[in-house]
Amino acid sequence: MKVRAIIAIAMTMISLWVLETARHTVSISQFDVGQTPVTEYSTPDGNGPTVVIAHGFAGSQQMMQGYALPLARTGYRVFAFDYLGHGRNPTPMSGDVTVLDGTTRLLMAQTNSVIDAVETDQPVALIGHSMATDILVRVAAERDDIGPIVLISAFSKAIDATTPTNLLLISGAWEAGLRGFAREAVQMVAPADAEEGETVKAGNVSRRAVAAPFSEHVSVLQSRVGRAEAVNWLDVAYGRSSDVRIWPTGWAILGLLFGLVFLFRSIARYLPVCTLPDTTLSRKRLAIALILPMVIAPLVAVPLNVGILPVLVADYLVLHLFVFGAIQLVLLRLWRIPFGPMSWPAFGLLVIWSALFGFALDRYAANFWPTPERLWIIVAMIAGALPYMLADTTLTATAGLLRRIAVRGSFLVSLGFAVSLDFEGLFFLIMIAPVLVLFYLVFGTMGHAAAQRSGPLAAGLALGLVLAWALGVSFPVFQA
Repeated sequence: MKVRAIIAIAMTMISLWVLETARHTVSISQFDVGQTPVTEYSTPDGNGPTVVIAHGFAGSQQMMQGYALPLARTGYRVFAFDYLGHGRNPTPMSGDVTVLDGTTRLLMAQTNSVIDAVETDQPVALIGHSMATDILVRVAAERDDIGPIVLISAFSKAIDATTPTNLLLISGAWEAGLRGFAREAVQMVAPADAEEGETVKAGNVSRRAVAAPFSEHVSVLQSRVGRAEAVNWLDVAYGRSSDVRIWPTGWAILGLLFGLVFLFRSIARYLPVCTLPDTTLSRKRLAIALILPMVIAPLVAVPLNVGILPVLVADYLVLHLFVFGAIQLVLLRLWRIPFGPMSWPAFGLLVIWSALFGFALDRYAANFWPTPERLWIIVAMIAGALPYMLADTTLTATAGLLRRIAVRGSFLVSLGFAVSLDFEGLFFLIMIAPVLVLFYLVFGTMGHAAAQRSGPLAAGLALGLVLAWALGVSFPVFQA
């Protein structure tokens, strides 16, 4: 146990050193443009060109630090902001997401307001990820003060053979479709056999497509290859030369977060030992506990889905979580499976450690703290998250790894079934799956360690609160 704790502490400290070193010498300050939260990254002697950075759907400005920090250290003045309904922006997204003059036009207006608020005597560089790529291309087409553009995981019908004129496209190596689009955007101005990593020119149009190795739609934001390409692309466009180290912040974020998880497991060994109930189920009963809610929850929740909460698919998710968890709780009660005693030390440790984890996540990776407007959403989501996590923790408290995977997998399959019943209305549930997988890996692992010592009741209640919090801050607020 001591060896495990030492490894966890070392992993955490090394990761913190890398992450803080990446921020060293960079001044980070916040201000608002209207109600849009904006963060400026700069150095005391930084007088380089201005860069505006925009995040993707369900993202936040913290997710773009991987690009903001090295650019700031080379002297650029970098500004990142939260789109409507995202991160700490209190104003909901609105409009019709299916038409150009709907949500897209509102996000373009917001982007323009941020650019206008930034004082500069040179063309502004733009960097965007996913959803933002289309917004930035359209903004650039309507302005004459935009310089080089870097699009990450891009797709936009507004890109043609002449617009934008100076464009770098970065895709994750595992993003097959978006990687293909990036090559097509380059081939609009070059021979069809133009390769990735080749800069092509036609008149005043210059383009390049690169693939970030071992990356998908989120990890591409921390790719050292992608970030180095972005710095070099802007340097060439502005006639600058930078010598900056691209720190492995992606690995450091993982090291810090999982170091905290492993450290919790060591600390949890000091929790008071309670007489644990026998929560082991036979294979037959386990199959019933997994398959019955997996099928019934979508069949009940999809027809009853009503739009009350101003968060995409949150209304449905609360209902699905409640039905799924309620069925499992009823079965556990019928089978006389107890939840065990309430351990306040275990509950308190899980809540405090989850807050510590959230602080680290918010500082280095993604928004984890809600605006006041989101608090009631989190409270509403507790109605579904508590019964679901209480049942989940009871079923997994004494289970091995494979059985825990089966328990969590049944819920993910259930969400997939719901999407198949109403693809258009519940499509965004697909994007919740990665959030849930991360929740299971992190908070589920910590909850399991606490439940093994103090029983499933305290762990289930604590994880229910944390799940409601995590879901409440993860997805954009939308008002029709």
